[in-house]
Amino acid sequence: MATVDKYNVESAEILANSALHLPISQATPIYEQLLSIFPTAAKYWRQYVEAQMAVNNDDATKQIFSRCLLNCLQVPLWRCYIRFIRKVNDKKGVEGQEETRKAFDFMLSYVGADIASGPVWMEYIAFLKSLPAASTQEESQRMTSVRKAYQKAIVTPTHHIEQLWKDYENFENSVSRQLAKGLLSEYQPKYNSARAVYRERKKYVDEIDWNMLAVPPTDSCKEEMQWMAWKRLLAFEKGNPQRIDSASSNKRIIFTYEQCLMYLYHYPDIWYDYASWHAKTGSMDAAIKVFQRALKALPELEESRGAIQSAKKLYESLLGDGAETTALAHIQFIRFLRRNEGVEAARKYFLDARKSPSCPYHVYVAYALMAFCLDKDPKVAHNVFEAGLKHFMHEPVYILEYADFLSCLNDDRNIRALFERALSSLPQEESIEVWKRFTQFEKTYGDLTSMLKVEQRRKEALSGTSEEAASALESSLQEVVSRYSFKDLWPCSSKDLDHLSRQEWLAKNIGKKVEKSALSNGSATIDKSPSVPTSNSTSSLKVHHPDTSQMVIYDPKQHPGAAVPPNTTAPAILAASNLSNPMVMVSGAASNPLSNSTVAMADGGSANAFHEVLKGTPPALLAFLTSLPALEGPTPNVDIVLSICLQNDLPTDQAKKSTTIPSQRTTGPAPTTSDLSGSSKSHPIPSSSSFRPRDRQLGKRKDLDRQEEDETTTVQSQPLPRDVFRIRQIQKARGGSASQTGSVSYGSALSGDLSGSTC
Repeated sequence: MATVDKYNVESAEILANSALHLPISQATPIYEQLLSIFPTAAKYWRQYVEAQMAVNNDDATKQIFSRCLLNCLQVPLWRCYIRFIRKVNDKKGVEGQEETRKAFDFMLSYVGADIASGPVWMEYIAFLKSLPAASTQEESQRMTSVRKAYQKAIVTPTHHIEQLWKDYENFENSVSRQLAKGLLSEYQPKYNSARAVYRERKKYVDEIDWNMLAVPPTDSCKEEMQWMAWKRLLAFEKGNPQRIDSASSNKRIIFTYEQCLMYLYHYPDIWYDYASWHAKTGSMDAAIKVFQRALKALPELEESRGAIQSAKKLYESLLGDGAETTALAHIQFIRFLRRNEGVEAARKYFLDARKSPSCPYHVYVAYALMAFCLDKDPKVAHNVFEAGLKHFMHEPVYILEYADFLSCLNDDRNIRALFERALSSLPQEESIEVWKRFTQFEKTYGDLTSMLKVEQRRKEALSGTSEEAASALESSLQEVVSRYSFKDLWPCSSKDLDHLSRQEWLAKNIGKKVEKSALSNGSATIDKSPSVPTSNSTSSLKVHHPDTSQMVIYDPKQHPGAAVPPNTTAPAILAASNLSNPMVMVSGAASNPLSNSTVAMADGGSANAFHEVLKGTPPALLAFLTSLPALEGPTPNVDIVLSICLQNDLPTDQAKKSTTIPSQRTTGPAPTTSDLSGSSKSHPIPSSSSFRPRDRQLGKRKDLDRQEEDETTTVQSQPLPRDVFRIRQIQKARGGSASQTGSVSYGSALSGDLSGSTC
C-alpha cells in the first residue's frame, strides 16, 4: 500500500482478503500494516485474531485482544473473545467456569448496551443455566443469577428484546407462578419503555454504515451523511429517552461515543465534543484521557484543575526539540509560564526560544507586548523590539507592530527614525505598506511641511513599482480629501467620493481605447486605488480589473471554437448570414452599416468583398438598411426599432409581384387575426353577420371585414410568410386601409409575427 494513499479503502480490502489465504507467518505483517493504518477496524482485528486462534496460538491471541478490545466496542469481536475464553477454560472445571463468568460480565459491561447485544445476553443466560448446582443453595444462587441477567436484558433496547421478554416470562413461570405474577407486573412497564426506545433507536442505527473504515475526512457525500447520522444518534442518547438514572445514561452515552470514534476516528470535532461532554458532567480525568488519546491533550484542562506540572509536561512534549516548533506553541507556553511560574520563567524561556534560527518574529512581538501590558515594563518591551529588528528588518508587519508600540509611548521621534531605517532597507515592492503608514502618521501628527515632504518622497520611491501604482500616486483631489478625514468621517458626501473615484479612473484611462459600454457601467468598473476614501481598511489590496478595451458584443450565434480565420472578411460573413434576418443586424449595429465605413472595415475586413455582397442585396433591403439610425448597445429598444419599421416608406415592387402569385389555396376561409398573431391553428372566419368585434366599434370593423373579404383570394389566401418585410409588403398591397383606420402593431420583430390588434 503506497504511503501517499495509505488510507485507500479498496487496497485495504484487497490486502485483507489476500491475508485470508496465507499462512499465519506471512499474514501477520499484512495485518499489522493494516491495523497500524486502521487501528479501530474491528473487522480486521477479528480476522487477525481468528487466524491466530485457528492455529491455537493462544499467547498471540491474548496479546491481540489486549490491544483491541477496549478501543473496538463491536459485538462480533467481543463474541470472538468470549469464544476464546470458553475454549481456554473448557477443561478447567469450576475454576474455568468462574473465569468464563467473569469474562461474560466483563464483556457485558462494555458492549451490553449495544443494540445488537441480544445474542450476547442470551448466550450469557444459557451459560448461567448450564452451571451445575450440587446443593439447594447453589441452585438458588444460580436462579438468582439467571433472574438478574434477564432483568438487565429486558430493560436494554436490543433487537432481541421481545424474545428475551418471552424467555423471561417462561423462566419465572417455570420457577413459581405466584412469584412470577408480581415480578412480571413490576418489570412490564420497564420492558415497554425499553421496547419503545429500541424502535426509536433503530431508526438512527439503521442509518449507520457499520463496515466503514476510519479514514481522514475527504468531504465526500457518504462521509458527511455518516457524520450526520452519528451526530443524530449521539443527540438521541444524550436526551435520555428511556428516563433511566444518570449513571446508566452516562454509561450509554460513553458507549455511543466510543463506537462513534471507531468510524470517525480522524474527526477532531468528535474528540473535542466527547472530551467537552466529560468536562461538563464533572469528569475532568475522563476528559483529559480523551484528549490524550486524541491530540495528547489540551493543556489548559490540566491547568484549570490545578495540575500545573502535568500541564507543563504536556506543553514540553508538544514543543519537542524546538526544531519544528510552531510560533503559536512558543507563545502559548510563554503565556502559560507567565501565568503559573512568573515573569522570570517566561523571560528565561523566551531567551532560549529566540536562539533558535527558526524562531519567527511573532514570538518577539508577543513577548514584548506581554512585558509592556502585563509586566508594565516598557523598557524591556523596547529592548525586545530592538533585538528583533536586527533579524526582521525585512518584515513590514514587524515594522508596523513596532511603530504601534512606539505610538503607545508617544515617542514620535523614534517612530520617524524607525520608518527611516526600515524604508532605507526594505525592497521597493515590500515598502508600500510602510510608506502608507508613514504618510498616515505625518497626516495625523505632523505639520503641513513634513506631511507634504513625506508624500512627495513616497511618490518618488514608488514611482517605478507598476503603472497602476504610479498613476495612483499622482496628485489628485482625493489626496487632499484624505488629509482632512478621520476614521470613517470625510469632508464630503459618499456621492462626491464616488464621483472623485470615477474621475480618477477616467484620468488613468484617458489615453486608452475605452468602449462606451464600459463608461456607462458607472463606478462598478472603477479601479480604486488603496488611497480612495471609500474603504476603511488599513491594508491595500491589489485588485485586477478586466481590460474593457478588449470587450466585444456578445453574439449568441457564435459557438466556442468556431473562430473566424484572420484573413476572412468578417463583415462580409456577417452581412451574408443576416440577409434573411436583417433585424439581427439592427439589434447588433452600433451605427448605420452603410454610412459608417468603420463598421464595414471591422477586424481588418475587405471593403471590396462587402460591396460585392451589397450588389446582390434586394433594393428594398438596401433601402431599409440605409434608413436605419445609429443605435448603441447589443440590444436596442425594440419599440424604437418597430416604430422605425412602421414609418419607413419602402419600395413595393416585390409586394405587387407577390399579389399575382397563384394562390396555394383557392378555396377556404381566410386566416383569422389569431393566425396573423402567429398561432399555428387554423380557424374559419365567420360571416360578417355573426362576427363580433372585441376592441373597436361595429361599423368600422364591418368595413374592415368587407375589405379583407375582397382580398381573400389574393394575398390572404397564401400561407402567412415568416419574414417581417414580406408582412410589410402584404400590408401595403392591401392599399393602406389599415393605416387609415389605425396602425398595425407587430408582435415579434425577430420572428415576423403580426398581431391582429388594430388601433
